[in-house]
Amino acid sequence: MSSILTNNSAMVALQTLKGINANLTQTQAEISTGKSIASAKDNSAVWAISKVMEADVNGFKAISDSLSLGESTVAVARQASETITDLLTDIKGKIVAAQEDNVDRTKIQTDISALRDQITSVVNAAQFNGLNLTKGTEVVDVLSSLDRGPDGTVTASSINVERQNLTQDAGVFGAGSDLTTATLSNTTLGTQNSLNINVGTVANSTAYTVTLNGNDYAFTSDADATADEVRDGLIAAIGTNEPDVTVASGTGLFTLNYSGASDDLSVAVSGTGLTAAGGATSIASIAETVTFDEATPITEGDSFRVTVGGTNFDYVAGASDSYQDVANALAGRIGADDTAGVTATVAESGGNYTLQLANTTASDITAAIAQKADGTAGGGLETLSAIDVSNATSAEAALANIEGLIQTSIDAAAAFGSAQGRIETQSDFIGKLSDALKSGIGAMVDADMEAASARLQALQVQQQLGTQALSIANQSPQNILSLFR
Repeated sequence: MSSILTNNSAMVALQTLKGINANLTQTQAEISTGKSIASAKDNSAVWAISKVMEADVNGFKAISDSLSLGESTVAVARQASETITDLLTDIKGKIVAAQEDNVDRTKIQTDISALRDQITSVVNAAQFNGLNLTKGTEVVDVLSSLDRGPDGTVTASSINVERQNLTQDAGVFGAGSDLTTATLSNTTLGTQNSLNINVGTVANSTAYTVTLNGNDYAFTSDADATADEVRDGLIAAIGTNEPDVTVASGTGLFTLNYSGASDDLSVAVSGTGLTAAGGATSIASIAETVTFDEATPITEGDSFRVTVGGTNFDYVAGASDSYQDVANALAGRIGADDTAGVTATVAESGGNYTLQLANTTASDITAAIAQKADGTAGGGLETLSAIDVSNATSAEAALANIEGLIQTSIDAAAAFGSAQGRIETQSDFIGKLSDALKSGIGAMVDADMEAASARLQALQVQQQLGTQALSIANQSPQNILSLFR
């Protein structure tokens, strides 16, 4: 049936042409924008994912800038630490030269003072954009990543860079509450510890032996042995063979006096009538021990004071200090004082560190320990200002002091070097991660230009054919006129 009101062929041709024009418009948009998904209406799910990833890429660009800034800041601090190490090594050379008697120690001290001032200049100049990592104790955070969780939450990650305080600032002992994290075994540092070896009823023609640290000292009694002969014979056998042991004679006994400062002296006796008082098997070293409560964490500002013979030796803990650091610092301060009359060493047992104090004089020395909170930590090179080579005794103490200071600067340079290496690695990773994200976004939303070009050519031909088909369909009602002629 033909109708002049309804032209089905024209409607079909028109709908086809509209579809072709719509596809042609979309293809032209892909070619002009370069994207197959340019808005949420194209594919809402893929578009949403791409926008989230684009936001992350922009965030990583800011992180890359942060890492570059952090790397430069740490590099300056590392270079300063290495320079300070070189200067401290120069000071050590001066101190070694001062050990010789035939030198002008005044001029050497002048050189040391100049090098000390140069170290101060290096520390003050070691800043980047106002941030100086060689001063203070606070931890500096360098923004390093944005971590997106499965639920979409985003958290920022940072690389923690610990400051290494290389100033010569003196610490300020705390005035806060009393602490109980360190205890001293004895308030008197004695010169020796003793053990009586009792000589009772002895036997004739018998071998008698006293064993000290595995060394045997023997005497054999004769046929008419007396206790005094056995006593005197053993005293003579021991003689001066043990460097830290002296022997004193008494009635019916002799006394072993031990002045060793590091290890206990093991003791064993054998022979009829020969006994150690109380059945003792050793004589304790003269060192008294400062023991730290490892179960109680150290807080920045915790202050420790060891008083020896009326002289105070203080150390105020920094933010990252351990009890090992506290013990080493106190040992260094006591050892640097040539008038203290005390040697200070650090001992370790089972991961716990103790400070050992030993008297080197002929008289007892009083000792005490005090602890307070809320102090101000000094610089890592605090004791550099105390170096003095004006006389032989102080020059010897300075040599022991400088070793610890050099190690402090080496540790600082190593810490900064490790931090800089980590920042460089993270920066390289962030760059590669950003490139990977960009590639992933492109794979989701970028247009395939080869396919779009081919599709454009095909749609243009289809458009021409669709236009021609619509023209033909619109001419069909003309044929109805012939029915009325």
